[in-house]
Amino acid sequence: MDRRDFLATLPLAIAANALPELKISELGARNREDTMTTAPSGAPAHDLDFASALQAADAIRKKEVSSVELTNRAFQRIDRYNPQLNAFAYQLREDALLQATKADKAQSQGRSLGVFHGVPIHVKESFAVAGHPCTWGIPPLRNSKAPRNSEVVDRLLAAGAVLIGATNVPINLGDWQTYNSIYGTTNNPWDTKRTPGGSSGGTAAALAAGLGYLSVGSDIGGSIRVPAHFCGIFGHKPTLDLVNLRGHLPGGESGAPDFSTLLAVAGPIARSASDLLAAMKVLGGPTGWDAKAWKWELPAPRARSLKDFRVGYVLDDPFAPPTPEVKTLLEKTLDTLTRAGVKLRPGWPTGVQSAELLRTYLFHLEAFFYSTAPAEEQERQRKEFASVMESANSGALSSFADWQKQNFRRLVYRGQWQAYFNEIDVFLSPVAFSAAFPHDHSEPQDRRSIATSAGARRYMDLINWIAPATLTGCPATVAPVGRTQSGLPVGIQIMGPYWEDATTITFAELLAREVGGFTAPQGFAD
Repeated sequence: MDRRDFLATLPLAIAANALPELKISELGARNREDTMTTAPSGAPAHDLDFASALQAADAIRKKEVSSVELTNRAFQRIDRYNPQLNAFAYQLREDALLQATKADKAQSQGRSLGVFHGVPIHVKESFAVAGHPCTWGIPPLRNSKAPRNSEVVDRLLAAGAVLIGATNVPINLGDWQTYNSIYGTTNNPWDTKRTPGGSSGGTAAALAAGLGYLSVGSDIGGSIRVPAHFCGIFGHKPTLDLVNLRGHLPGGESGAPDFSTLLAVAGPIARSASDLLAAMKVLGGPTGWDAKAWKWELPAPRARSLKDFRVGYVLDDPFAPPTPEVKTLLEKTLDTLTRAGVKLRPGWPTGVQSAELLRTYLFHLEAFFYSTAPAEEQERQRKEFASVMESANSGALSSFADWQKQNFRRLVYRGQWQAYFNEIDVFLSPVAFSAAFPHDHSEPQDRRSIATSAGARRYMDLINWIAPATLTGCPATVAPVGRTQSGLPVGIQIMGPYWEDATTITFAELLAREVGGFTAPQGFAD
């Protein structure tokens, strides 16, 4: 596959109607008079540097530490460690301390603000935070100010979280590396000469280094899953449209109500699977007029012990064979599951052809990117890539009839996977064929290659293992399973049935108990 056509169709911006400027009432100065009390503390904040978000919330609830102390500690760590990582696009120090003080006052009055009461968190820069940049790394949007909060930001604030800032992204979220001319390059805390992944790379680097407790990323081509894999943390790509994407557009605009890309999602990233589950209960469910008609509740996991899970897997495939280092760790994970009494079944679901599925996914990806690009960008692409875009395998210039045929194929694949999940609970696969690789900002992207112990590999093949869960809309959780001999983290992808996000997250949590879960990178503990 020549993927020049794929990356060439990345839009420079997505058109949306501007909304009037709104004030951030949660963070505004008019709240200052209500934010002067802190809760008593009984434990040093640094004991919680690599705790989970739920553990931090529990410590606040038990008055072992105050939100102000944790928030100040987060900024102290950012001051110390962020210069070598460059994980943050911007910080909200004054606003965050106001929020933390309000949380402590509520705590002193016996009131809980939610499951993440007083916990310092951040979000990917692509999610709108009212009054702050939402550039997507696009230079013309350098001075953009989001008119209102995105849905995920509103929900996290409503759950009591303290927003400390936003994390770096690649240009237009279009890379598995995180760099742009506005904010610079983000480095991997396991090896600062390597990428943390993309496009949620700033988020993954920050969490792995103990800078904040929880974050939210987006994923259409592995932008949650690959950074989690590269940085040794947990990430969850939810069921399609379970988490509302309002306010996830360049410039922070809201976009058309009820618009779905049919591929992209927003989901949590954390140092523990339990945080993912708690976050999904906050982030998921209907909004707007949908909320008047129906309510959502996260379905219970299919099992609560490893031995009760029916597990399918494919660890190798000609379309993107994992490197020996990655494959060894994945095979060890299967050995661990076998010893735990897990029922394992190898092979793809009946009827699923991995290479054909990938082609269908790329068709939809190209159709989405081209259709949402500004008119001038579409014209440029038509001139520069005419022969490629007019190919029958490209979705960019397809007729609606051709697109609909491909859409039926998408739904057929979903049906095949759902039939498979009648007999299997979760499906395991690689996240990507390699661990984190050295920075490479050469252009064009599709001409890049990645040096591995098995020889040079095509850069664009990083997307191949991402395709099944994205095309079908099924949930997929990434859990760390170990490190290569050179010390780089490796994760495993856990795909599950549509709407049953708790099943993959619970499996990830149980697996972590067997293989170790998150480990802090060396050099980031005080």
